[in-house]
Amino acid sequence: MAYDDPKTPFLPVNDRSQPSSPPPPPFSLKSMATLKNFCILLGPLLCAVICLCVTFDGPTTSRNMLAVTAWVFAWWLTEAVPMPITSIAPLFLFPLFGIASADGVARSYMDDVVTLLLGSFMLVLAVERYNVHRRLALNITLRFCGEPVSPPFLLLGICATTAFVSMWMHNVACAVMMMPVATGILQRLPVNPTDGSARAATPINNFCRAVVLGVTYAAPIGGMSTLTGTGVNLILAAIWKSSFPEAKPISFNTWFFFGFPLALLIFLALWVILCLLYLSKGSSMALAAYLDKAHLKRELDILGPMAFAEKMVLAVFGTTIALWMTRSITEDIPGWGALFHGRAGDGTVSVMVATLLFILPNGKQKGEKLMDWNECKKLPWNIILLLGAGFAIADGMQSSGLADILSKALDFLEQVPYIAIAPVVCLISAIITEFITSNDAAATLVVPLLSQMARTVNVHPLALMVPGAIGSQLAFMLPTGTPPNIVGFTTGHIDIMDMMKTGLLLKIVGTAIVSLLMPTLGGLQ
Repeated sequence: MAYDDPKTPFLPVNDRSQPSSPPPPPFSLKSMATLKNFCILLGPLLCAVICLCVTFDGPTTSRNMLAVTAWVFAWWLTEAVPMPITSIAPLFLFPLFGIASADGVARSYMDDVVTLLLGSFMLVLAVERYNVHRRLALNITLRFCGEPVSPPFLLLGICATTAFVSMWMHNVACAVMMMPVATGILQRLPVNPTDGSARAATPINNFCRAVVLGVTYAAPIGGMSTLTGTGVNLILAAIWKSSFPEAKPISFNTWFFFGFPLALLIFLALWVILCLLYLSKGSSMALAAYLDKAHLKRELDILGPMAFAEKMVLAVFGTTIALWMTRSITEDIPGWGALFHGRAGDGTVSVMVATLLFILPNGKQKGEKLMDWNECKKLPWNIILLLGAGFAIADGMQSSGLADILSKALDFLEQVPYIAIAPVVCLISAIITEFITSNDAAATLVVPLLSQMARTVNVHPLALMVPGAIGSQLAFMLPTGTPPNIVGFTTGHIDIMDMMKTGLLLKIVGTAIVSLLMPTLGGLQ
């Protein structure tokens, strides 16, 4: 129904001229006995069992918080209730169980980090609307193609473009936008991507596998570089801010100086793995007849010259990055944020430039702006609400005393060296994301616990929180691990064995890189 049309009634009008629909089947208790309904009841049942059977040496709110957390995560893991609806459950559960007031829990859903994500998504929609991402991808890939074609460098160009785009927008949106660009390049190759398991391992088929896997994995890897690249990074920043309000918050700038070198090393490992597994010496000769610079130039010519609207979006995009990077530079060079006495955050920049999109003209028609509200109806509210739920649960664990109780159970870890804890934490988070739930939900579950664990083992909290957060993004082995995995798998160019083989190697190498760089990068120790 077109609710925006003023002529359309809000409530539907019955048309007696239309044939009536058949009556619904009679209600029966047997029809209610479904697996989905059992999963719906599982959340309240777990909550009731914990409230009746569990006791803590502490306030009653700590037990209630554990019960509510079990309820919420039971619904998240089973998806018995849509994830966005589960994400707003703390809004009524926390007040009813005495954990927080209605106003208190509602504030968690509109944090500076949430506004940062909200404004960033509006900027992504503007980039999509004017095909800026496609023009950027073709231009960069054209530089790497080579003449004659060099498969390793062409693969590097496609993957590097994906990783670069993912640095400035959410990795799911990046994968969705970049996969058609990658498969469009592969369309000139003589392959039939209908049943990946049945195709022979020819140089051309292997190159297609490498490209699709490269785009699939480069999106989350590139997103690790910046605070807005993945929801996990934002969750980490928000939980750090709520758990340690007296500490310096994780800004876009400070995360970049840690996340970019880390992502760069994992990206290079991805490229080397793909080259070793899928690109043979005969790849160049096999691809030369089908793929060259002329094809890429034709794709670019179809887009035509850069329009005024594209230039304006690029200008806003560049301004946003510059403002994020210069808000807080160093202690000696405070950045422009000092002019506002620290009151302006990264979310301030994000929402400000998003507002500009609705003010600046697009040059197509008189009075038409770069963005209109109809485009914003595509905003991924499920991610925004999930992020808010993560903040609410983190705040609830702190205020209820549950975080302190859980941390006492980890006293034995004081005897374990940190060098052994970091890779284990990273792998546990990756396994949870791979087999149980999404990376955002995994980070929401694991990171608050790790902040308390760090206090127990006497290390800087970020030294465990960061491996846990990064580990939840290393889910590369199964199609259901992350949304970008699903995007790549549905192209038909790869099968599960391709993902298992490549993903396992990348997970091991990524965990090793995170563990080795944690003591030396970012000033975390």
